[in-house]
Amino acid sequence: MSVAASFGALPPLWAGVTGFVLGAIIGSYLATLAMRWPKGESASAGRSRCDGCGRNLRWFELVPLLGYVLRRGRCGQCGARIDPVHPIMELCAAAIGALSLAMYPGAAGLAGAIFGWALLLLAILDIRHFWLPDRVTLPLILLGIGAAWLFGTPDLRDAAIGAAAGFLVLYLIALGYRALRGRDGLGGGDSKLLAAIGAWLGWQMLPIVILLASATGLIAVLLSATRGKAVAATDRLPFGAFLAVVAWPLWLARAPLAAVFPGL
Repeated sequence: MSVAASFGALPPLWAGVTGFVLGAIIGSYLATLAMRWPKGESASAGRSRCDGCGRNLRWFELVPLLGYVLRRGRCGQCGARIDPVHPIMELCAAAIGALSLAMYPGAAGLAGAIFGWALLLLAILDIRHFWLPDRVTLPLILLGIGAAWLFGTPDLRDAAIGAAAGFLVLYLIALGYRALRGRDGLGGGDSKLLAAIGAWLGWQMLPIVILLASATGLIAVLLSATRGKAVAATDRLPFGAFLAVVAWPLWLARAPLAAVFPGL
């Protein structure tokens, strides 16, 4: 029996628990990627270590979430603060795994969890470094097309159109902005990310994704302003992160949305 079939045989509650545990483990690895990739390091090279003193971590310190709690957020040797990206990504990835497999037990839920985990990594990288690496966005496009072919949701044609339309919409906006303002307004990774989202959700969902991502960005700007931080027109915003934040919940809610809006 395959792993995906095993998930499908579990009751929703146990599928969710399994997804939570699996997600926490995946989140720990994703946090390592988010920390090491921008430095040009491989996440697979060498043991996990303290970011402050470089000490190799013991096995119980590597237990997702629990290891952070046991160490009270600090290295037991040097006392350096553990980057909060670790527990945040572990908890978010655990929630993604739990909800995906609880609501869609089996291969479809596992595929949706992979979609969510990839978006989580991209969101963190964009927030911290304004970077949406091709090594994640491009395979995510292909995985979205493959998921549509395997599961039929969205329709394969809609997924293909969604990938093409998602890329072209932001690519053309970026070209127009550069022509009008003489500088870049959107990074190239944003268009590739929206292409991936279009492949996973179908072209019909793209207007909703863009609208919600823009609203999320506006809320982020307003919250920043209420804290006394002025936002200038030339300030960079991680629009890719806003896209990622809204895309996975829309995937999760696709069945209820399709029931209310049959055209989606």
